[in-house]
Amino acid sequence: MLFNSYIFIFVYLPIVLLGFFFISKINPKLSKFWLISASFFFYGFWNPNFIFLLSLSILTNYNIGQLIRRCNKNAKSHILKIAIILNISLLFYFKYYNFFISSLNIIGLNLASAEIILPLGISFYTFTQIAYLVDVKRGEVEDFNLYDYILFVTWFPHLIAGPVIHHKQMMPQFSDKLSSILNFDSISLGTTMFSLGLFKKVIIADQLAIFANPVFKAAATGAHLQILEAWIGTLCYSFQIYFDFSGYSDMAIGLSRLFNIKLPINFNSPYKANNIIEFWRRWHVTLSTFLRDYLYIPLGGNRNGKFRRYVNLLLTMLIGGLWHGAGLNYIIWGGLHGIYLIINNIWTKLSFLKIESNKSLLYNINHYLCIFITFIFVCIAWIPFRSANLISTITIYKAMFGINGISLPNSLYNTFVNLKFYSIKFNGIMPISELNGNKAIALIIICFSIVWTLPNSQQFLSLYNPSHEKIPHYKGYKWKPNKLFGVVIGLLLGISILSISSISEFLYYQF
Repeated sequence: MLFNSYIFIFVYLPIVLLGFFFISKINPKLSKFWLISASFFFYGFWNPNFIFLLSLSILTNYNIGQLIRRCNKNAKSHILKIAIILNISLLFYFKYYNFFISSLNIIGLNLASAEIILPLGISFYTFTQIAYLVDVKRGEVEDFNLYDYILFVTWFPHLIAGPVIHHKQMMPQFSDKLSSILNFDSISLGTTMFSLGLFKKVIIADQLAIFANPVFKAAATGAHLQILEAWIGTLCYSFQIYFDFSGYSDMAIGLSRLFNIKLPINFNSPYKANNIIEFWRRWHVTLSTFLRDYLYIPLGGNRNGKFRRYVNLLLTMLIGGLWHGAGLNYIIWGGLHGIYLIINNIWTKLSFLKIESNKSLLYNINHYLCIFITFIFVCIAWIPFRSANLISTITIYKAMFGINGISLPNSLYNTFVNLKFYSIKFNGIMPISELNGNKAIALIIICFSIVWTLPNSQQFLSLYNPSHEKIPHYKGYKWKPNKLFGVVIGLLLGISILSISSISEFLYYQF
């Protein structure tokens, strides 16, 4: 079931929300069971067969956590290792088995692949529970009952595409009796966040897909792309995944606030980052935190010298790439970001490049130039992330850097024809797709304006702290629960709902 579907908005959500507050008045404990049942229904709506797998994972990890709690120090470590192996094995089979087999077949083993359907959200609920078990072993987890734990793992706003929630952030909220009290401020806040997220997904991200998909599809079929096509496709996809994931994150936070639950921030204007380190503090924040706390630091972090630190960074990002999907392209994407982070760390050590005054013109020029450069390198890395295979990636890279020639509109023929540039052709901006190139460029410009000049949803609603973490207040005009904003948000919600014309999954559903 999709957040951006009529059945979710008009059937599932009203029933679950009204049922929760009605049952809460009768029996607060029963309302928790209602939310658990609703979350399982939400998950099983796609494929009921995987409810058993999710249930088995939850019950196994909960009981292992209880066992770790009762054991001595040495036994805790051994049990935790077994538990991690069990969780990773489950994830490996469903997500990486066929990739592993195909990799072995490259060397001539000729092994048969299996017909495996990837369960939705398996990466998210597996990582969530691994973090829980590690913290139980460290003695950082209070003793919660089984119902709180089940709701913690299956909570439907985060289950399919994140965020990767942490027990310290969520389980006390599920135990709080006050969460079952109808709060109209939370309803207003949650509705606003959900509406903003739906608008980002339906009106912006899905429109960008119209221009991004033909370019990457053409690359996958061996088309001879040219420079403007490649850049338009890359920029459109870069903004598509931005607004798609930002929209989902807003909707998840908004849905949780309807029930008086605060999810952690998972998206914080990453394209405003002025370096790659800052980008990863803003993009998929909960995954970045997980990789740092449960992979990078256990590998040694920065405690064993610069060389080992850089190796740990690269390994962490390669594994982060594999987490997103079983394929060479995801490894390349993770590897690129690992290299970016290494270069960024080396660059920051060069003190002669630092500009001390943050009020000077030179500082401001440097700051915005760094934002632009960071954005371009992130876009370059998105290409293998989106491409169907390595050949498609190479095809787009060749086109981006002008190796396949430069395609210009026919209207510019008289301007350039006498210059006799070898690689310039006059067959339109997007000859492969017959789409309106001017519309694509206009949409890209609008996206640049939104991303770089406007506050994000968290900042816009910062007076009321919509998520689990507090963020600095935005100095501009902020949302308040009044008639003016009610009308504006109502219009955005109405436009978005009327624009839902077909099933359009969130991009992170596939991870």
